Amino acid sequence: MLDNVAIVLNRPKYGENIGAAARTCFNMGISKLILVRDEIPPYEDMAKMATHKAVHLIDSMQVCSTLEEALAPFGFVVGTTARLGRKRTIERPPRNIISDIMPLLANNKIAFLFGPEDRGLTNDDLKYCQFTSCIPTAEFASLNLAQAVAIHCYELYYAIVELTREEAREPEYATTFQLEGMYRHVEEALLRIDFLNEKSHNYWMKNVRQFLGKIRLSPKEANIVRGICRQFLWHQNARPSDPQEEPDLL
Repeated sequence: MLDNVAIVLNRPKYGENIGAAARTCFNMGISKLILVRDEIPPYEDMAKMATHKAVHLIDSMQVCSTLEEALAPFGFVVGTTARLGRKRTIERPPRNIISDIMPLLANNKIAFLFGPEDRGLTNDDLKYCQFTSCIPTAEFASLNLAQAVAIHCYELYYAIVELTREEAREPEYATTFQLEGMYRHVEEALLRIDFLNEKSHNYWMKNVRQFLGKIRLSPKEANIVRGICRQFLWHQNARPSDPQEEPDLL
């Protein structure tokens, strides 16, 4: 899903922030970085912040001269801003924005757009955006460009990880054959300790079955329960029925 995501930096001033953004992208599994700028900053400034692990994103970074060119392939654009004004759309936190775009992500290309460090995105820049994201802060709303990129990339990556967990396959559960073998040993052990009496035998075993059934035991877990009962029964059988009395030493 992250293959459909790109980070677009619109005219950033400092090469170090571009490198730091590349490093964040690589941390969070995003492989596409787009730069909108007339001139490329010195390579060393970008590379030292990207580190050798993520410098390949600097090497493969797409460079465009206009924002329209950079955003042309994308069906949806998330603009990031901390600026307020009557002409601005209602900004929402990144986490809420991510929840909106998650259903779109599988079949649509989505760009996260970040403005320059000194002024952010203009109203003209935001005309390309279907979503506007604003990071909640206590009082001082200005964040470093790389920090803003990191927060949005993290929220996106976390949402995908959670979705993957929810869609994970259910584990293998014990079969009826395995469970019935376990229940026979459980029943035999409970009878041995007189937990089950003749009148309430079936009643209590029904409750035991319901309790263990709610747990959804795996084959290994069913074997563990069965093994405990078998060991208990073996131990009971191994004990002498009439233990010898200790000799009177007096």
